[in-house]
Amino acid sequence: MKAVVLGLFFLLTVSGWSQDAVRISKSEVLDMVLENNHQIRISEQEFLSSQADYRQTNALFFPNISISHTGFVTTNPLMAFGSKLNQASIRASDFDPDILNDPDQTQNVATKFEIQQPLINFDGFWKRKAARSTMEANQLNRQRTGEFLTYEADRAYTMLQLAERQLQVLEKNLKLAEANKTLAQNRFEQGLIQQADVLLFDVRFAEVSNQLQHARSSLQNASDYLAFLMNKTDHPIYLAGDSLKIDTSAPDIIPKLSPDRADIKAMDEVTRAYANASKADKLAFLPNINAFGSYELYDQNFFNGEASGYLVGIGMNWTILDGTKRFSKTKKSKAEYEKAKTEFEQYKYKSELELRKAWRQFQDAKNNLELTKLAKTQAQQALKIRSNRFKEGLERATDLLFAEVQASQKELEYYQSMVTYNSTLSYLNFLTENPTQ
Repeated sequence: MKAVVLGLFFLLTVSGWSQDAVRISKSEVLDMVLENNHQIRISEQEFLSSQADYRQTNALFFPNISISHTGFVTTNPLMAFGSKLNQASIRASDFDPDILNDPDQTQNVATKFEIQQPLINFDGFWKRKAARSTMEANQLNRQRTGEFLTYEADRAYTMLQLAERQLQVLEKNLKLAEANKTLAQNRFEQGLIQQADVLLFDVRFAEVSNQLQHARSSLQNASDYLAFLMNKTDHPIYLAGDSLKIDTSAPDIIPKLSPDRADIKAMDEVTRAYANASKADKLAFLPNINAFGSYELYDQNFFNGEASGYLVGIGMNWTILDGTKRFSKTKKSKAEYEKAKTEFEQYKYKSELELRKAWRQFQDAKNNLELTKLAKTQAQQALKIRSNRFKEGLERATDLLFAEVQASQKELEYYQSMVTYNSTLSYLNFLTENPTQ
């Protein structure tokens, strides 16, 4: 009686749950993941940050313009005389030695417009190229993040399909277990089987009920993870709107690793950034040449400018020796470049290994799919035969229970093999992702 109540409880909760659930298609999931996922937003901000760094290097081509307005009072002989000279207010009496040596307090207000224009900056040019490569790498990483999340969302949706299919199978098995338990009880009352046989059916009913609870938890977990990928904090129970099917787009031969895969191109750009940075440090030994100019207004009062003057010129800045700092920096950047090259080669080699491994896993999943399909068909036929024979009193209870367990297990294994097949194929496609195709 307790088992019957337990079974009815599960059936009622499953049907009630489906009423509160929301069915969602795979395309809807993919759209929401690519739009709302936190990792997508993080990668976008990383790209925008590197883009801002690159745009800062526009200073190599555009002038630096500044305006200043300052005022001061002084009794310093040199400053006092120079201020009057800038103000064009020098008189003959100002050349009196007593006044020159001990001037009165002098007030000066200056407005200055200044411009600096880079002309030749060898190391700055290569730093700009390094910044551009870093920006391109982040752009490719953002693309690869989207590709990974597409794969992850597809895998999560497949797990949701599997969890729901498992729940359906176990619901059917629970009904079958209950029917067989009732049949066994009737046969016991007729004196055709022993009490021990009835208890076996009771145990089977309880086992299926327990499996059903685990299946519900798996469905909840799959729904929660899908909501996490879509960045849905307040969500219902999601159910798959698309049925579980075998992906028929499998390749016939092992695909090759594409050099245009976004993450590989990103690693190449990172290596190029280190190479450009190393060149920039080497060229830092050369001089920088800049043009400069200023226009100045002077007066004794603020916001006046009775006197003015300008200054235009070209300057060369050449640091011949900066201790050993520059040499050490050059060696460090070269070592970082060599490290990046080695890491890039290692990453490509590891990617090829991962691709070959994924291909073997796909072949295993393909073979297992065929095997579980045959096993499911055989187990279902065996269960049907043993059920008919048990009703006629020609089959033992243990044999019927074994057939029932086998049929349930093989059906679940078949659906699991479908998910494994689709998931390994999806991962294989992810490893061979080529945006130019």
